[in-house]
Amino acid sequence: MNAIKKTLLATLIGFAGTTTLVHADDVGPDRAMKLVQDGKILSFEKLNEAALAKHPEATVEDTELEDEYGRLIYQVDLRDAQGQEWDLELDATSGEILREERDD
Repeated sequence: MNAIKKTLLATLIGFAGTTTLVHADDVGPDRAMKLVQDGKILSFEKLNEAALAKHPEATVEDTELEDEYGRLIYQVDLRDAQGQEWDLELDATSGEILREERDD
């Protein structure tokens, strides 16, 4: 019985991880620009400024705009002055930092 519970739990965890990946869609450049022009999200410059405010001497390495369950999330990869990489997620409508993680 214990083995069945463990197998079921592992299956549910795996399914939950797969489901999360399916619901995070990249927003293409045309749609992204329209969202900025329509005032639905902040400009990419303002979003980058918000990310860099947390790491003032860093540089932006990569950015992506994703639609996660209907919420627009701006993902920014930074490299600080010491060479450390940081992954940040911001709410694209407010610029609020939702997640900040040092990349190993």
